[in-house]
Amino acid sequence: MFSPSRQDARGFFFDTWKKHQNGVVLTDLEKIVLPILIDHPEYHSILNHPEKYLEQEWTPEMGETNPFLHLGLHVAIEEQRSIDQPFGIRSLYAQLALRHDDEHRAQHEMMECLGEMIWHAQRYGGGPDVNRYISCVRGKLGMGEEERPRINPNDIPD
Repeated sequence: MFSPSRQDARGFFFDTWKKHQNGVVLTDLEKIVLPILIDHPEYHSILNHPEKYLEQEWTPEMGETNPFLHLGLHVAIEEQRSIDQPFGIRSLYAQLALRHDDEHRAQHEMMECLGEMIWHAQRYGGGPDVNRYISCVRGKLGMGEEERPRINPNDIPD
C-alpha cells in the first residue's frame, strides 16, 4: 500500500498544477485531480508557490482550513465513487448531487462525514467505522441507518 509523506502528497498537487499550467500531458491520476484543483480557485495562489507552502502548517487554532487536507478529501471521495467503496457510496453520492443539483456540494457533504469518521477513530481509537460514515451520508439524505450493519475492514480477523 502506498503511503506518501506530507511533502510527497503536497508535491503531487503542486506538480499536477504546474504541469496543467505548462500544458504538459498528465497521468491518469493527475487527470482525476486536476478538476478538483480547478474547482478551488481559492487555493490557486498556494499551488503557484510550492516553495512557500510545501512546509506550511495549518492548525485549527489558525482558523484556516488546510488546503491540502481539503483537496485530499476530495480525491478520496472521487476514488470511493469510482470504485463504489464502501459499497453503495456511488449511489449515495449521485442522490446527494441530484438533491443539490451540485456535485461539488455533494462532495463537501460527504467530506464532512468522512472527516467525522476519521476524527472519531482518532479520538476514540480503533479504525475507521464504515457504518458511522455510511449512516452520516444517509442522514444527509434523510435516510436512516442501514438495516444490517456492515463489517468494518479492520474487524476482519487475519
